[in-house]
Amino acid sequence: MLEVGDASEIAERFSLGDQPVLSGPVARGEVGQVWRLSTSLGSFAVKEQFDPFPEDEVREYADYQEAAHAAGIPSPAIVRAGDGGVFLDLRGVQVRVFEWVNLRERDPNVDPIEVGSIVASIHRFRFPGRLPTDPWYTEPVGGARWDALLKELHTHGAPFASRLAEMRDELVALEELIEEPRNLQTCHRDLWADNVLPTAAGSLCVIDWENCGLADPSQELALVLFEFALGSAERARSLYEAYLEMGGPGRIVRRGDFSMLIAQLGHIGEDACERWLDPSESAVERERQSARVEEFIALPLTRLAIDELINAVTS
Repeated sequence: MLEVGDASEIAERFSLGDQPVLSGPVARGEVGQVWRLSTSLGSFAVKEQFDPFPEDEVREYADYQEAAHAAGIPSPAIVRAGDGGVFLDLRGVQVRVFEWVNLRERDPNVDPIEVGSIVASIHRFRFPGRLPTDPWYTEPVGGARWDALLKELHTHGAPFASRLAEMRDELVALEELIEEPRNLQTCHRDLWADNVLPTAAGSLCVIDWENCGLADPSQELALVLFEFALGSAERARSLYEAYLEMGGPGRIVRRGDFSMLIAQLGHIGEDACERWLDPSESAVERERQSARVEEFIALPLTRLAIDELINAVTS
């Protein structure tokens, strides 16, 4: 884990000025956390990766985000070292640096027209990436795996086990809708409200490009519709129409277009359950994973919800 004393080494590696002060962490996700580095040149976001990514993947994440930023897509600028490198290895901790952006808390009720326009700009931007499709976004958890998890959760007294069991049949029915992605191009693949954030200036900013890779833009668009417009046909239509007007290539026409959403949410729920069951996890981390499962249970993803979104954008 990073320490405040690492400020000088990070600043030196990326030529960030004098009098460096590292504070935080100021934000945390499942795979990493962010610190704020203040120097004579200003503030910078320092991202600490819990488990290092392969070096070739880190370079592609950076190249994609850098090219998107240069194309005008609102995202933090990449900070490179003098030799062009994009990360620093500190005692086995992988560290990267970005422009500091004053971000507000996640808000799925941000302007749907702005969301649709930004997602269209990401999908119009073609990047010759090498990272392939990933089972996290394309494959089901499966009925057998859900059943095994539920059995373990009941055995170990998980407080959410019974409510998750009530969802089992709907989860499996949703996974039967999953289709292979058809029109592949490099996509962000993580456009949840956590990563499309309002800024202090009032605009939106897209962060966390580390999950990028080949995907179907129609399937990513369906995920965005669910996150930013579920329960509001008006918001769904506004977002979708803005996307089309900005030349986005994705289209929502059938249930299979929601494949990425179904697969990704299923694996998020599966991952949280597995981590809750892991005996090596601390009590604090186990409580955090319990909260993740509760959030998963509360998500209103059903076949009916999908049909309502399709009707909203096609009627």
